[in-house]
Amino acid sequence: MTILESRPGELVRIKLEFLKPFAATNQADFAFKGDGAQTSVTWTMSGKKNFIQKAFCLFMDMDKMVGGDFEKGLAQMKATVEAKK
Repeated sequence: MTILESRPGELVRIKLEFLKPFAATNQADFAFKGDGAQTSVTWTMSGKKNFIQKAFCLFMDMDKMVGGDFEKGLAQMKATVEAKK
């Protein structure tokens, strides 16, 4: 994991390099948007897929595979930020 870009209060962009289950390099973005006394966070991940990875995604629900991890990560981020208030 390598931080590629960081703009306080706006964006954190990360390069993710995976070894398993397939070797892959993806980009994860955390975009922050102020909304009154709150901040909305959008967490996205993108990357290129080879033929085998594309076929894998046809049969596997990626939201079920990683969606829980995204939700857990966002909840941990929220708890950390709110604890520092």
